[in-house]
Amino acid sequence: MLFVGRTRYRLPLSPSLAQKFDALGTELDVHVLASAAPGSGLGDRAFTLVRPFRLPGLDGVAFWLSLPSRIVRLLRELRPDAVVCQTAYDAAAALLARRIARVPARVVVEVHGDWRTSTRLYGSPARRVFGRLGDVVAAAALRRADAVRTVSPFTAGLVRELGVEPRAGFPAFMDLEPFVGPAAPLPPEPVALFIGVLEAYKNIDGLARAWQLAAPRIPGASLHLVGNGTRTDVAEGLVREHGARWERELSPVEVAAALDAAWLLVLPSRSEGMGRVLVEAFCRGRAVVGTRAGSIPDLVADGVSGLLVEPDEPAALADALVRVLSDRALAWRLGTGAQAAAEPWLQTPAEYARRMRELVE
Repeated sequence: MLFVGRTRYRLPLSPSLAQKFDALGTELDVHVLASAAPGSGLGDRAFTLVRPFRLPGLDGVAFWLSLPSRIVRLLRELRPDAVVCQTAYDAAAALLARRIARVPARVVVEVHGDWRTSTRLYGSPARRVFGRLGDVVAAAALRRADAVRTVSPFTAGLVRELGVEPRAGFPAFMDLEPFVGPAAPLPPEPVALFIGVLEAYKNIDGLARAWQLAAPRIPGASLHLVGNGTRTDVAEGLVREHGARWERELSPVEVAAALDAAWLLVLPSRSEGMGRVLVEAFCRGRAVVGTRAGSIPDLVADGVSGLLVEPDEPAALADALVRVLSDRALAWRLGTGAQAAAEPWLQTPAEYARRMRELVE
């Protein structure tokens, strides 16, 4: 099986990723074509990684333009039974490569979220120029692929809108070992924690407006931000104007500690795929204040494991934050409900690998 995707890997793999690929290796002969993180090696027996382009602003363009030819070479060299693609755009490249290479590998597409987000709510505004073209390419790839795997009811619904029935549906692999365990007591002072890329689809700007409304109503409460991206200006403004704490990156163990030091996770997204951070918060027994966007309502039950509001309504988001951050008993009750909701989303590396083998078969 050949995995294809834009993910940036660093070799040698981290322990959590090593678990995933070790488990897959017991079920399948696995090869990976992806991007190299800065400072990483470019390959080993299983991995073929694409070096970052020397002009960072053109790195994505260079990767996508070269992807079909790279897949052609690996199809001819490895002759895999299946190519598993991380997005519909990868699948479009794989379908083209299969035709050129004349190798009868099956193409499997994984749908982790709304493919339209990447051209409209992520990165440079210049991406919007390719929005309609990207929609056409993605829809064609999903219809022509041999199988589609979704990760949530929301992503299954997106695929069915195109007239395609998912062949399988199960969560993405998540290394949750640092998060599973008894919930820590709530800290003395209320803290709201945001974890995610600082991009338009995560609505970090909406969170800033909501916090401006909420902060005067909850003296002693604070905001902790974890993430990096093109909207660092918003994070800098929250630090400057409201004394927010901001960290660009944390390890999984540090993320678990940050959740333990918070009363809630806030996820104000305009679009959201599987939402791994939701499951991490659930495992640590922390309530979620989020939006009814993407897969968030698939995981968060309003009033049971968190509070949900409509996207792009800062006043409603502020009210929800005030409600939880001013009521310790409510925060704990919702956190208890969140921890109980984690179970359906948990899977061992071996279970994930078995499901992937069944999908390929």
